[in-house]
Amino acid sequence: MGKSRSPMRILPLHFVSDTEVTNVLTFPILIAALEEAHRRPKMEVLDAFLGDEKGQYVIRSAVDPGRYMASKMFTSFPANLAEGRMPAVQAVCVLFDGTNGQPLAAMDGTEITHWRTAADSALATKLLAPPNPETLLCVGAGEMSEWLIRGHRTVRPSLQRVLIWNRNPDRATDLARRLAENGVKAETVTDLDAATREANVITTCTRAHQPLIKGRNLQPGTHLDLVGGYTPQTREADDEAAKLSRVFVDRRESAFHGVGDILQPIASGAISEADVLGDLYDLAGGRVQGRTSPSDITFFKNAGGGHLDLMTCEAVFKQLGTELG
Repeated sequence: MGKSRSPMRILPLHFVSDTEVTNVLTFPILIAALEEAHRRPKMEVLDAFLGDEKGQYVIRSAVDPGRYMASKMFTSFPANLAEGRMPAVQAVCVLFDGTNGQPLAAMDGTEITHWRTAADSALATKLLAPPNPETLLCVGAGEMSEWLIRGHRTVRPSLQRVLIWNRNPDRATDLARRLAENGVKAETVTDLDAATREANVITTCTRAHQPLIKGRNLQPGTHLDLVGGYTPQTREADDEAAKLSRVFVDRRESAFHGVGDILQPIASGAISEADVLGDLYDLAGGRVQGRTSPSDITFFKNAGGGHLDLMTCEAVFKQLGTELG
């Protein structure tokens, strides 16, 4: 008689709340995980968008062959912020075993998005920003702003002064108050051009359709982190900013797929595709040099992508360890 086959062990699907995600993650843990992941081969990714800017449904998927597979499903309803009842972006992430296809965990994707977006920009700041910047300008005071400030200050603790500009000054004041309660020296500003000239690191997270950051105001040595523009029509920095800078993106394919801060200066002729010098895979892998002199202006476009969600879900899964089966 032939040997009987052992029954396959099916692990239960675990549901990981926003609280559990935040309980196990820190920025040092996640930034290190993202940097390590960007030294491995690029993942295969696929994005699907339905709806419009008023109400959008997006599925972002990634496959890390032989390791993990993941999808994040999220909705974007900007009007939610004005109504004050719920976030503009809400999401769920699902992580699968990449060796046998088994679903491993469903996680609060909104929290995953906060962590991975800020860590993506923080990793770029670690690799591109001047070594001891003192002043951080945050343009926008929405939900992501506090996360971005925390991420940047993790990799550049010399950023002791934080300037905050927002179209609605009340929201900027509220953000400055929350930061101050956590020991951060924060102040609101109303003159964005003047604040741009003061800053060593600038992070933007808005839905602007007209550039807010002007190249003429960027001082030598500045690092610019653009997060908010996520469609071909949205952008946060002008052509001159791109033209003056060493330009990098988080993932070349994602950036060229449809973000205005890359596509619009290329379309106008301010830069060419060849002027986008590399992405985080190139930088983390040492294939491209980031900052070549103290006077370089570095320009980073955070375009996101399912690969970052997978990396973050993996970091959470590993931190939870035996609790997840």
